[in-house]
Amino acid sequence: MLETEEAARRLGVKRDTLYAYVSRGLLVSHRSADGRRSLFDVADIEQMARRARGARRVESRLATVTTAITQLREEGPAYRGHLAVGLAGTSSYEEVAGLLWSSDAGSPADWEPADIGPAPDVGTSDRLRWAAVMTGAGDHLRADLRPEAVVRAARRLIGSMVHVVGDTPAAMAPSNTSIARRLAVALSPSASPAAVEAVNAALVLLADHELATSTVAVRVAASTRADLYDAISAGLATLGGPLHGGASQLAHSLLVEAERRGPERALNEVLRWQGMLPGFGHTVYTQGDPRAGVLLERFEALATSDRQSLVRAVVELAAAHRIPLPNVDLGLAAIVWTLGLPPDAGHTIFAVARVAGWTAHYLEELTERPLRFRARAVYATAG
Repeated sequence: MLETEEAARRLGVKRDTLYAYVSRGLLVSHRSADGRRSLFDVADIEQMARRARGARRVESRLATVTTAITQLREEGPAYRGHLAVGLAGTSSYEEVAGLLWSSDAGSPADWEPADIGPAPDVGTSDRLRWAAVMTGAGDHLRADLRPEAVVRAARRLIGSMVHVVGDTPAAMAPSNTSIARRLAVALSPSASPAAVEAVNAALVLLADHELATSTVAVRVAASTRADLYDAISAGLATLGGPLHGGASQLAHSLLVEAERRGPERALNEVLRWQGMLPGFGHTVYTQGDPRAGVLLERFEALATSDRQSLVRAVVELAAAHRIPLPNVDLGLAAIVWTLGLPPDAGHTIFAVARVAGWTAHYLEELTERPLRFRARAVYATAG
């Protein structure tokens, strides 16, 4: 069943128009169990949407994805009905992963890394991909697609990815501690409790975001019944693009330049060469990304007064020129910048966080018919 806002969005109409359809007998409205909301049958909405497109299915249309995992609201993403901005201050990443997977958080031992040996001397993004490949290679029953087996594999994989981030074993937190602490210490061995809390908040806020591009890649892999490790590898590959998981690193560079040259010159140069401002604007949150506010609050608690003033100046200058409001990438970049973490740490945090959401979508896709993502091209000769 779809809620009113989602049904209206699917049809491309306003709420009043949707209720007009009900009053004219074109749609049937159902009451929710608590009697407070109107619900609409997915099949009825899809049928009306097809009529609006021309009364027939088109061969090139991809599958419609109906999900019970995450809903994007004005207040930010809601994981199975729970707002992420609220969970960021009350729940651990492990607990949120359990929520997304309809499972429990598990014990610290459940999140132990696999024995995959020392990581190669490569960049962190490549290490994360290497961890996925090697953890999968060591899982002799990786083709076991039962939900409980997939959840066990996901916990082990996340533990392995975090384990390969640090350069030396001495720089790593014990594996019986939280994922947030392990990751924070791997990125900065002197991480404070406040830094660990900020990393946990970022992990929670970035755990899922409905059908982001990388999540679609994971679902496509799941539809072929690829194992979890291969599906996560597809997500990691897609996340590697600068317009997705790498966006926070661009925002980090903006803050570094703003500190070095001043906000005006930094913003002007970025706009000159990139034509947009990284860390600002979002296609879903036109009134501002609620996740950014949470992370910027964490930044304020960690930063010196000079750096607080600098970020405020950057945000105010952007607003004065009617640039869209900050998004989660700016909040993540600000935390990475003020903690002195490596410039690509935002991408690392993003990748680890999103494995929770990818796994949830992987599990959900396994309940659908296989190979449903089959489009057809429109062939045209060149020239």
